[in-house]
Amino acid sequence: MKFDRNTVIGFSLLAILFFLFFYYNNKQQQEHQRQARIDKAREDSIIRANQPKVDSNIVRQQQAVADSQQKIAQAGIFDKAANGTETITTVENELFKISFSNKGGQPVGVELKKFKGIDSLPVKLAADAFNKISYRINTAASQTTETANLFFETGTVEKLAEGLQTISFTLSTGDSANKVNAVTHRYTIKPNDYMIGFDVLLNQPGQLLTEGNLNLTWQYVAHQQETALGFERENTQIGYVENGDFDYHTIIRRNSIKFDDGPVNWIGVRQRFFNTFLVANDKFASGEMEWTIPSEENDPTVVKSTANMKLKVAAGNEAKIPFQIFYGPSDFKILKKEGQGFEDLVNLGQGPYAFVEPINRYIVLPVWNFIKSFVGSFGLVIALLTLFIRLLISPLSYKSYLSGAKMKALRPEIAKLREKFGSDQQQMSMEQMKLFREAGVNPLGGCIPALLQIPIFFALYSFFNSSVDLRGADFLWATDLSAFDAPIKFGFHIPLLGDHLSLFTITAVLTSLLISIYSMSMSPDQSNPLLKWMPYIFPVFLLFIFNRLPSALTWYYTVSNLITLALQFVIQNYIIDHNKILAKIEENRKKPKEKSKWQQRLEEMQEQQKKMRETQQKKK
Repeated sequence: MKFDRNTVIGFSLLAILFFLFFYYNNKQQQEHQRQARIDKAREDSIIRANQPKVDSNIVRQQQAVADSQQKIAQAGIFDKAANGTETITTVENELFKISFSNKGGQPVGVELKKFKGIDSLPVKLAADAFNKISYRINTAASQTTETANLFFETGTVEKLAEGLQTISFTLSTGDSANKVNAVTHRYTIKPNDYMIGFDVLLNQPGQLLTEGNLNLTWQYVAHQQETALGFERENTQIGYVENGDFDYHTIIRRNSIKFDDGPVNWIGVRQRFFNTFLVANDKFASGEMEWTIPSEENDPTVVKSTANMKLKVAAGNEAKIPFQIFYGPSDFKILKKEGQGFEDLVNLGQGPYAFVEPINRYIVLPVWNFIKSFVGSFGLVIALLTLFIRLLISPLSYKSYLSGAKMKALRPEIAKLREKFGSDQQQMSMEQMKLFREAGVNPLGGCIPALLQIPIFFALYSFFNSSVDLRGADFLWATDLSAFDAPIKFGFHIPLLGDHLSLFTITAVLTSLLISIYSMSMSPDQSNPLLKWMPYIFPVFLLFIFNRLPSALTWYYTVSNLITLALQFVIQNYIIDHNKILAKIEENRKKPKEKSKWQQRLEEMQEQQKKMRETQQKKK
């Protein structure tokens, strides 16, 4: 079949017309449907407007009645405890004030008397509605409920011998004539102790618990206690002892743990300076814990955690399940006294800095406690601790300064070598090493002692970040040595620097710069521009690194630098005899030298490289 041009054009126009028709028709249908929806919505709105309005109060009352009936049904044999009035009972000792609620028979807030929050009021722990200690019990056939949903009988405080106080909350079944205390929560508060005893007493546990498992839920929220919320989150951890081994996780690096490798002694949340631990005396058999960090910038919550733990309860007519709860500061001495291994959660050296933990535990901490026993200002305690550490490492410092004096004595000869060999760096290096060997000078003699001081700095970095003694301690212009001092505030954020400028950071940077200038004056002239300027660039880096760190650390660094400058001046001018050094160098030159195998290999390699370079130059 043949199609001429007119036929093709005709079919094409017809196709275009069909397309336009269907497109227009589809648009008309869509418009019609849209208008129909608008008309329907208008009619529904008119109908709703004409309907009698429902009283929101009535709706709420009806919902409350339905909820109450559901609670009563779930409460089963504890139906009288399904509804009630919440009553708060307060117990206190010398260290804290703790509030208990009859709803759930549990703690609802702790105030630490010896510590102030950022609002200048006593630090509060577990004082949020989210906090809960609860477990599920059987109440009737196919009915269970959480103890946190039931109203226990209001407890009364009983004072015992040796300053002990107890408060008990009970859930009872039956009428007044046949009353049976089925569940009792008994708390014991000791004098001068942050740990409280928590005993769960069950009558007929086989009936109350399914398969003899106490499935306990512990919810805990930690609120901001320090000025820098971000830094507080970085230093908040989840800790636990599982199968006899302590472990921890920083909250910003993961969000859950499963306990399935063995029994769990305790679980806990350590904020930077405050801890809350839940201890199972009979040990949890298994469980899991998860936590979240709020994404909202203005949310003062540090972390919100939920632990679901399982504990086996022996069969019998009665069961006593002993727990302990610790609400208190992250003080190494206090935690160690409890004997549960809590002190391992104090950051004296963790992760990549774990190698400094023995330095803090066996040197820094004992000296710190000794000095603070007779010095009232923690700024002075830091200064005296710094002085002690510098005296301890003074032999290393002396060797470093002595090496520097020897290098200074060789500067004229090194300058001559540089003039002789010019830009030939390889030959210059060979001759310089030969000069050092003849003079008996180790060019690394000043570096090695300095490198050995690095672990001390990391040890104190961990120590000052975790010492609760420094929290709120003021010194000079710093109002809190555990946080950065910020007398200079910009009112805006500068990348890498922040919104403030720390004066102790400035003093640390300036004193570091003075040390660099003095050290460069004692060292041979550097032909490498990078090596020449590096000592001056490094102090500038410190400005950005130190500006957000605790002022205790920058104050320590300032004092340490001042001591370094003083020691350098005294040793170089009054202890080291430069004439004797020159005489010793000349004496060393006269002695026969035996090259080590390493030196021989190094010289052979340098000689081979020299010959190769000469050969390449001849070819060119």
